[in-house]
Amino acid sequence: MTTVNEYPADTARRGDPAYEAAIQVFNLFAPVAPAAAVTAHSVDEVRSAVRHARRLGLGVRVHATGHASATARPMGDDLLIRTGLGAGVEIDAQRRVARVPAGARWGAVVEAAARYGLAAPHGSSPTVGVVGYLLGGGLSMYARHTGLAVNSLRAVELVTADGELRRVDAAEDPELFDALRGGGGGFGVVTAVEIALFPAARVITGAAFWPASEAARLLPVWRRWAETAPGAATTSIRVMNLPKLPEIPAVLTAGPVLCLDGLVLATDEDGLATMRQQAQDLLAPLRALAEPLMDTWHEAGPTAVPETHMDPPEPVPVLGDHMLLGDLGDEGIAAFLRVTVDRPDSALVVAELRQLGGALATPAPGCGALGHLDARYAYSGAGVPGGGATEQEIREHCALVRETLAPWDTGRTAPTFVASLEQPQGHLDAEGVLAADRVRLRVDPEGVFRGDIAPGSSLLV
Repeated sequence: MTTVNEYPADTARRGDPAYEAAIQVFNLFAPVAPAAAVTAHSVDEVRSAVRHARRLGLGVRVHATGHASATARPMGDDLLIRTGLGAGVEIDAQRRVARVPAGARWGAVVEAAARYGLAAPHGSSPTVGVVGYLLGGGLSMYARHTGLAVNSLRAVELVTADGELRRVDAAEDPELFDALRGGGGGFGVVTAVEIALFPAARVITGAAFWPASEAARLLPVWRRWAETAPGAATTSIRVMNLPKLPEIPAVLTAGPVLCLDGLVLATDEDGLATMRQQAQDLLAPLRALAEPLMDTWHEAGPTAVPETHMDPPEPVPVLGDHMLLGDLGDEGIAAFLRVTVDRPDSALVVAELRQLGGALATPAPGCGALGHLDARYAYSGAGVPGGGATEQEIREHCALVRETLAPWDTGRTAPTFVASLEQPQGHLDAEGVLAADRVRLRVDPEGVFRGDIAPGSSLLV
């Protein structure tokens, strides 16, 4: 058994303020409780922590912001490394590449890239950590234009189980590089990444809200538009039961609302007219059917996009579920409405259908373990335990939605959308699982990082 005196001086134990700082997570419903924790501010501190953990026989776990804590295995006998490497985001505008240290949030990357007329394949929240999101695939706000965000990775710097720093890319250890890109984790502690950026002259972005009673008329129109939508457009539809809070406009808390948000991209000035027409083709039919309660769609630069989805900026308790769905058709849309809009007792704060297809549907050249999503929609639903619904009520409603949408469930998942450790998961096929395991056995034969492997991604856990 490890005694307190055996830990290195910069490692914190339960009860220490530094421990509490290191174990903070964004999902307050899914706290973590490792044996010890350290916030690493440099590569040398990461290397030291890994070597000490190995000497003491501890597993090593890693997080930055803790957004994915609900999918983490128990950490009782492990050392948690919170990555907070302090160097800023570096932009190489000529190569259209950003070097991002572990611990950086997407908001910082967006701001840095926009100064050069560039954008990054970030998700819906500016507070999400870059590294964990990328290694899990990453379903970007620009996803139908860029494909999965993980395809933007150009190099990964990581400390492996032997305590050594490696830089891997398509030329240097391509097998490990492939496994890192969506292989399910458990390969080491990533300390920095290099990602490809893309041109972004302007976007039309925002959110429109209608009373949920209009959903039966609006959703089929959106679905038919989505079938042939241009790749420059990525949108989502949400049924929302928002709490009465001062920061939420009162018009959105009087009852359930339907929200359409997303963006249309113009990569250069020549594409502005096309972008405006594409946005008109999306929004005009819906606005004509029913006047929105609130409508924030507008033309802007890429720095406006991280605020579009209005994800909470501060930690909250969340419990939910996720599936990748095939072509819903009108029948699938009607089924979705039955378990969301038509249920006044819904325990879900939000139930979302995110549009897939476009560049997401095709494996990118030279992609890694996860290169595309073979589905038409990503469903996610979530409730807030104690915020008007109990944990049991949320679980029961998630189960009802899963049962109702089962005819359209592809059986696959997008790793960054997975909402709990218990839910069915599967983003790799059998061949992909074996390939990732071969790499794990090579770079981590003792299983130091085994606890961080995502369920369904390995036969080793």
